[in-house]
Amino acid sequence: MTIHSIGSRAAVRSAETRVAAYDWQALAGEMSGYGCAVMEKLLTPQECREVAGLYPDESNFRSHVHMARHGFGKGEYRYFRYPLPELIGGLRTALYPRLAAVANDWNQRMSIAQRYPDEHAAFLKQCHDQGQTRPTPLLLQYGPGDFNCLHQDLYGDLAFPLQVAILLSEPGKDFTGGEFVLTEQRPRMQSRAEVVPLRQGDAVAFAVHNRPVQGSKGSYRVNLRHGVSRLRSGMRHTVGIIFHDAK
Repeated sequence: MTIHSIGSRAAVRSAETRVAAYDWQALAGEMSGYGCAVMEKLLTPQECREVAGLYPDESNFRSHVHMARHGFGKGEYRYFRYPLPELIGGLRTALYPRLAAVANDWNQRMSIAQRYPDEHAAFLKQCHDQGQTRPTPLLLQYGPGDFNCLHQDLYGDLAFPLQVAILLSEPGKDFTGGEFVLTEQRPRMQSRAEVVPLRQGDAVAFAVHNRPVQGSKGSYRVNLRHGVSRLRSGMRHTVGIIFHDAK
């Protein structure tokens, strides 16, 4: 699949084929057990280079954020504008139904009334009806010394409980350091950290805000945040696929 040359329906069909190749029962178990799961080699090295290569062209994006100006960390990122690049838009559409099944199970276990429709277009309509119309997929760039503080990508009242980040650079070759970190705060307990090892093209699906944990008296909610540790050297690019739109 190329970045721009495939029509949207073809892009979605291509993305659905590669997404279907994963063991989603196992991935759902990982997400429910640890708050995250890795999809190895979701993108090819060539696709990773093509997506990272979009960063300098401002016409691809709606806004540019320097993290240090807002206390978010150090580094920068750009939010894509609509229409999204075909590769990113296709994956966003294809990944959503698989993750929606996990999200609905989580909400049922946490006694949250919200249920997510089967198709991403229907969920985006819900976002737009609430005034959340700005696209949220983004491309992040880190240089030496850059990092991303622990945070949650919510963007509005309606937020999808899972998101996906894809590493576009190769650890040990393009950069060192810069590990993806997830922390989890359980009630009346110390925080737990999960450092997720990724290679170029690997994707991690992870909880945006809360997930259920089984306790002795049923499921309870834990709070999660994610970030990136300090880059030691080189340049690191990541694409983030967030499924709700922003106000």
